[in-house]
Amino acid sequence: MTIHTRKLYRSNIDYKLAGVCGGIAEYVGIDTTFIRLGWIFFTLLGGSGILAYLIAWVVIPKRPYN
Repeated sequence: MTIHTRKLYRSNIDYKLAGVCGGIAEYVGIDTTFIRLGWIFFTLLGGSGILAYLIAWVVIPKRPYN
């Protein structure tokens, strides 16, 4: 029996700034638009989205090229 593990990476294909939203959308399996709208929502609620995006940019590794 094999266990398939998924890893969270920043996207190389679906990116606007750093690929954070694209990578999260690929990991979760939903459209990137919903993730981006969520970041905008949290940013408008006091700027926490900006800080979270910057932290995610630093913490989430970029997907290696195969």
